[in-house]
Amino acid sequence: MEATKKKIIDAAIVIFNNDPSAGLEAVADKANITTRTLFRYFKDRAVLLEHCRQEMTQTCKAAMMAAFDASDIPLKQLELTLYACIDCGSKYAFYDKMNQQSSTAPLISDFRQEYFSIQKKWFDLITALQKKGMVTDFFTVEWIYQLFSGMITVTLQAINTGTVALGNVKKFAWYAFSQSIGIKTSEIK
Repeated sequence: MEATKKKIIDAAIVIFNNDPSAGLEAVADKANITTRTLFRYFKDRAVLLEHCRQEMTQTCKAAMMAAFDASDIPLKQLELTLYACIDCGSKYAFYDKMNQQSSTAPLISDFRQEYFSIQKKWFDLITALQKKGMVTDFFTVEWIYQLFSGMITVTLQAINTGTVALGNVKKFAWYAFSQSIGIKTSEIK
């Protein structure tokens, strides 16, 4: 039963990430189940979205915290957070989209708090790198975050379309992102 529930949640994240207005029938099709089976697990769209939110919060937070904890070197932490978000894939993209949609804010206020705590840690990392002169201070931290989110989106598109070899996609993403924020090539390892 838990495997089916997880399969539905994962399918919903992919479907709603691509088309936020998609119906539950599309989710059932993606999960290879009947709509009737979907409704046995989730009484309506709002309940399914809440479970998606919980799944994304746990997955993305764990991945980001692991990236921060994997190194004491701030530049390496930044690189690892990019890889963590790429690995989270459609979950990260949907996670970010849900945060941007103010119309859903009352439903997910605890989610937004969790999102902002992770985002603040990332912003603090960028600020520290700027103070050390390792990242350009020409851009605001918010602008750099938009570049970061955009790089993840572009990377996921490249993965989904198969236009870039999987073995290269992360290093291409890191190189492109690092160059966009002024990290010197000699500092990239």
